[in-house]
Amino acid sequence: MLAFVLGVLILALGLGISIALHEIGHLVPAKLFGVRVTQYMIGFGPTILSRTRGETEYGLKAIPLGGYIRMIGMFPPHKGDPEGTVREDSTGFLQQMSNDAKEWEATQYGPDELHRTFSALSVPKKLVVMLGGPTMNLLISIVLMAIMVTGVGLPAVTPKVASVSECVVPADAPPDTSCEGRPEAPALAAGIRPDDLLVSIDGHDIRTWADVTTAVRAAGDREVPVVVERDGKQITLRATPIVDARPVLDDQGNVVRDADGTIRTEQVGFLGVAGTPDLVPASPAVVPQMAWDAFVGTARIIVTLPMRLIDVAKAAFGPGERDPNGPIGVVGVSRLAGEIASAEEPGFELKQKTGTMLSVLASLNMALFVFNLVPLMPLDGGHVAGALVEGARRFLARLRGRPDPGPVDMSKLLPLTNAVAVLLLVMTVLLVYADIVKPVTLFGG
Repeated sequence: MLAFVLGVLILALGLGISIALHEIGHLVPAKLFGVRVTQYMIGFGPTILSRTRGETEYGLKAIPLGGYIRMIGMFPPHKGDPEGTVREDSTGFLQQMSNDAKEWEATQYGPDELHRTFSALSVPKKLVVMLGGPTMNLLISIVLMAIMVTGVGLPAVTPKVASVSECVVPADAPPDTSCEGRPEAPALAAGIRPDDLLVSIDGHDIRTWADVTTAVRAAGDREVPVVVERDGKQITLRATPIVDARPVLDDQGNVVRDADGTIRTEQVGFLGVAGTPDLVPASPAVVPQMAWDAFVGTARIIVTLPMRLIDVAKAAFGPGERDPNGPIGVVGVSRLAGEIASAEEPGFELKQKTGTMLSVLASLNMALFVFNLVPLMPLDGGHVAGALVEGARRFLARLRGRPDPGPVDMSKLLPLTNAVAVLLLVMTVLLVYADIVKPVTLFGG
């Protein structure tokens, strides 16, 4: 139980740091560009603790499901009045909502601070401020991937012998095939044992399992020296591989199959040993491809999010099971973190737990990056979309020789913003409920 709680706390700490750094990604460029930032808050709801430094209040709130910074002048002042004190004519509820928002904004600063408002920034500076948060999550995700790849390692098969075949069986034979009447496996005949570390085969140094495959297949049916490390000592054995039909492997070591699903084979040397699966540190050069794959996979989930949420609702309120690859809420992620820390599965030791936890945190940060790019208010992507529209309007106005149309009035989108906020709340509640009644588990327990 203690390990489970520790896993939840580690995840909460990692997620809290990610949220704090996300908001710093907004805060730092905003201050550099001269915008007055009145609040930097982690969480929502009632304030637990806060401290004011300079012109900004820094604090923690009761509901740790996000964070925000508050900048003055998010909406432009009323037309015709740079001080924002003259009310526009109200033509309906939507206009009234926009006017009320701008009137409240106008009470947060004086006319001498108009140049320090967010709406007064140039389009490029607005983009830098609003993209700063998601970019921070992207960088966190990449850094965590790099730590996982170079420090913990990626799943691979090592040259440490996990098992030795008793006999030679066809490549497509089922696992329970009898050895009766079949030739003894060369490795067994040579005296190779489980837990031996393969050092060299036929004079070729062995560092990876791919080296083993290459050396054995090239040996054919010749007797070759096999050096193994056993109990801290190197022993030279003699093995005679058997030329046999073995599966063709691709560059990643996966079995190649024909169009009809049958295993493609080739006549090569066969030794009869299996390597040990483990996490092996790899080159940081693989990180960019990992990050791109994570980005594409996350984007696909978000694009199909409405349908996936329908599936979650069907599972939560019906007899069906949750899709383990579907969306999961903060409760579900916390449960997985607890399972990771408390797992006692064979082969899932501290190194595997560390790598899995890093992977979870990297995935969460990638999700925060991609989700915040959705061009809807109140997400960062909504402000980015508004800035891009503003830039396009000003560019077209210059081309046509017309006056600067000014900043885009995002207060006009407040009804849509509120609707999106309600949908996000409903999604959060649905996922929390589903995580409780139909949780996704790591080990199926």
